[in-house]
Amino acid sequence: MSPPVAPPGWSRWLVPPAALSVHLSIGQAYAWSVFKPPLESALGLSGTESALPFQLAIVMLGLSAAFGGTLVERNGPRWAMTVALVCFSSGFLISALGAATEQYWLIVLGYGFVGGIGLGIGYISPVSTLIKWFPDRPGMATGIAIMGFGGGALIASPWSAQMLESFGADHSGIALAFLVHGMSYAVFMTLGVLLVRVPRTAGAAAAAGPSSVTGVQVSARSAVRTPQFWCLWVVLCMNVTAGIGILEKAAPMITDFFADTSTPVSVTAAAGFVALLSAANMAGRIGWSSTSDLIGRKNIYRLYLGLGALMYALIALFGDSSKPLFILCALVILSFYGGGFATVPAYLKDLFGTYQVGAIHGRLLTAWSTAGVLGPLIVNWIADRQEEAGKHGSDLYSLSLFIMIGLLAVGFVANELVRPVHTRHHVPAPKEAVDVAARQQSESA
Repeated sequence: MSPPVAPPGWSRWLVPPAALSVHLSIGQAYAWSVFKPPLESALGLSGTESALPFQLAIVMLGLSAAFGGTLVERNGPRWAMTVALVCFSSGFLISALGAATEQYWLIVLGYGFVGGIGLGIGYISPVSTLIKWFPDRPGMATGIAIMGFGGGALIASPWSAQMLESFGADHSGIALAFLVHGMSYAVFMTLGVLLVRVPRTAGAAAAAGPSSVTGVQVSARSAVRTPQFWCLWVVLCMNVTAGIGILEKAAPMITDFFADTSTPVSVTAAAGFVALLSAANMAGRIGWSSTSDLIGRKNIYRLYLGLGALMYALIALFGDSSKPLFILCALVILSFYGGGFATVPAYLKDLFGTYQVGAIHGRLLTAWSTAGVLGPLIVNWIADRQEEAGKHGSDLYSLSLFIMIGLLAVGFVANELVRPVHTRHHVPAPKEAVDVAARQQSESA
């Protein structure tokens, strides 16, 4: 399935909404914490067990993005969005069956494995296309689309909470909520499949000859052999681990932090907190990535990692004494978390060029897979152990927060080590031009 080439006069501003329709849908993953308490109660799960579908989904996101990146580049964004639609919606339907029959392994299979493949292919589907449409503002362009992934929970969190209240928080109510999610997202993602276009001029420019190709150009195969790729891998992994640990545990965490105070947090307020984090995640993706076009990618990651560590320290030391401080620091951390995702495609473009940048981005997202296991595992496992030891409230999370500070420090050092790619890894301009022209011609066929 090849996407139609944009006709003359087609506005490039129609492409970001196509990407948003997919990213807003798959961004539901960030609202998983709303389902954790009902699943734990209905199926008798621990916090670590209820995190498993989310963890597996993030693992499959990274793996499917890595292995499918080249296919996305070859077959085009419409093919990728269609695959994402089928897998993501099917994952919810399988999970609905699992909840209805009280077979938790089906929820893990559906939401985690099948749905996770949809996450990965859907996440990278518009990236290289957007960079080609907006070569002048790559940070802003990818930020517009990728902010949808961060903002998905802004819609899904209150929507899911309302469904659980209406349908019931038992296994049958959860099943019905999963079913509605799967069907609704299938319709919404179809809009992106129908709307997406590839730029007409990209193939013509490449075919015009070596003079039309400027800047560094590195193939995906060569990119993974460079120290720059692996430094960015560490940067992304550390930043994501630090953010995703809070995000996956957001609703239970704020409830625990203030459970022993005079102003405890209700279930409804906790769901609202998840929605606020989603808003910060979304705003950071467009705001910070656009800022990176002005101040540079390395500088913006210095902000993400350095100031992010300070925010974690404030939560660890003073978070339980001030609800506004806790919420403010969490919002800043999640804005940096989202900004890191939206900025990294432009960082890759700066280092490796536009040639196969989508495939390189897919391979880099294996860092997300690793972080998707590490973040929730650190927070949930330590919280479970602390609870067994008789601790409660903010004490459940103190050790986890200090570990996150250390991880952000590691990421800060890795970012400082990033240097321009050595010329031996560059693709010769004539070969790159021919390859790009051939790929665009196959997409147009």
